[in-house]
Amino acid sequence: MRASTRVIWTVSVLMLAAVSEAIFPLPFLPFLPGFNNGFRDNNAAVKVAKPVAPGAVGKAGGRRRGGAPEAQTNWAGKWELFLENSGVSAMHAILMPVINQVQFYDATIWRISKIKLPPGVPCHVVNAKTNRIDCWAHSVLVDVNTGAIKPLSLSTDTWCSSGGLTINGTLVSTGGYGGGANTVRYLAACKDCGWVEYPQALAAKRWYSTQATLPDGNFFVIGGRDALNYEYIPAEGQNNRKLYDSLLLRQTDDPEENNLYPFVWLNTDGNLFIFANNRSILLSPKTNQVIKEFPQLPGGARNYPGSGSSALLPIHLYVKNPKVIPAEVLICGGSKQDAYYRAGKKVFEPALQDCARMRINSAKPRWKTEMMPMPRVMSDTVILPNGDILLVNGGKRGCSGWGYGKDPAFTPILYKPRAARGKRFRELAASTIPRMYHSIAIALPDGKVLVGGSNTNDGYKYNVEFPTELRVEKFSPPYLDPALANLRPKIVNNATPKQIRYGQNFNVKVDLNQKDVTKENLKVHMLAPSFTTHSISMNMRMLFLGIVGVNPAGAGSFEIQTVAPPNGNIAPPGYYLIFAVYKGVPSIGEWIQIV
Repeated sequence: MRASTRVIWTVSVLMLAAVSEAIFPLPFLPFLPGFNNGFRDNNAAVKVAKPVAPGAVGKAGGRRRGGAPEAQTNWAGKWELFLENSGVSAMHAILMPVINQVQFYDATIWRISKIKLPPGVPCHVVNAKTNRIDCWAHSVLVDVNTGAIKPLSLSTDTWCSSGGLTINGTLVSTGGYGGGANTVRYLAACKDCGWVEYPQALAAKRWYSTQATLPDGNFFVIGGRDALNYEYIPAEGQNNRKLYDSLLLRQTDDPEENNLYPFVWLNTDGNLFIFANNRSILLSPKTNQVIKEFPQLPGGARNYPGSGSSALLPIHLYVKNPKVIPAEVLICGGSKQDAYYRAGKKVFEPALQDCARMRINSAKPRWKTEMMPMPRVMSDTVILPNGDILLVNGGKRGCSGWGYGKDPAFTPILYKPRAARGKRFRELAASTIPRMYHSIAIALPDGKVLVGGSNTNDGYKYNVEFPTELRVEKFSPPYLDPALANLRPKIVNNATPKQIRYGQNFNVKVDLNQKDVTKENLKVHMLAPSFTTHSISMNMRMLFLGIVGVNPAGAGSFEIQTVAPPNGNIAPPGYYLIFAVYKGVPSIGEWIQIV
């Protein structure tokens, strides 16, 4: 091709790409003459974008690809100490619906914590022959507004367990260690409720397993140490005895394991995306058949003890949805395949620095990788109310395990999934508290992020490199910049439904003292609370609802006409936090239940 013709053709394609980027899922650049973006399909590297400088932001009034204009701020967020002593180190956490209390629990094996069981609650009998008892609490409910702590009694060991919420907001906790490994536990979302435990409910021992909510509200649980299989959680009070072998877990079980706590996301077609170590499949929970195998993600191990983190990116819904609703998975960080072995030899390798995402409903799914500003392992991934992603906690070297992680990652990263490639990462304000192995982070109704835990020790220890951490912090993301306070909507509680049904049209009324309010910049988001432990956020799910219209509803008020999710494949029944979001600034969330 002559040079002049090549230039004209290249410019034409670039102009077409500029106006079509939101329509076509793949960039035009690979087709330019002589262009090589480093992408190789399947087991190969993907084009890598350079990290963004700390504090970098887009131009004022910037627009996300496929999204509304977003208010801009240079504010990097703020940390505050919420609790000096949570009583129990937060190894596991979930926000309980309606009552706005967070459940923290760790392990009973150590027979110690920093809070005793309250008077009148009998101590747990550890050994009837020796009369050994345990009067420490290993589970607490923490009010997210006041910090009030209520200790609860646990009998079975919840160490490295899994969990999720029922349709009615009851926490179902599965597995654990020793006598707790086959247990299913129930904690209802009420202020006076206690744990109900069924020690023989599961067919296999589930230690480091993952629990997922199915379209009908039932539960699936997979994996765990020496459990290369999966099962379905039975109704309360019943015992399950049927197991299903997992070829994926067998094939990804390397000498360091690296396939514990697999990532499981409910796809928009009702099937389960399951990722273990560096491979993934799509499994039908109806037929128990593997529907699809995805390309391998190169670079290292992503699951425990490799311990990257993952999210199902926000699902975009419309007033009339397409037959196939897109779904995209994000996986960030992790460690080299042999990191656990090397850490045992006191060699702490740098963690992985990449973030990869894949459209799992694409006809030809493939991983696309970008580089974070820093390597990370043992981080927590939190979907924020406005749909951005917060990567927080963890370290920069080593892997999960007692004393196996080094170099704390104090600086959280904001990831904007709808921003242009190369402009998605931003470093935020740093914490001063190391959050290493056994840390947690969850989104709160007020838009802040609750951050707690960190215990790299076999027990509660304080005179060590990384002491058992009982302090709990709250982090305010950039959209809580005081300068943006006038952009923050307020949902009118008594004018917004508390229950909705699939496909239902409903209204969300907000107070918002702004003139430029349209259906393009005022949105409705729904967030499912996650069960968070060991860098995995089970059942975390964000929905962007379709907007019919936005109408004035009196001075300083607007009514958003929106549509509920179409079915349980998109949004399993149960409780969600609903947010009104104006130019990227979310309201305080209100609880709404899909029934």
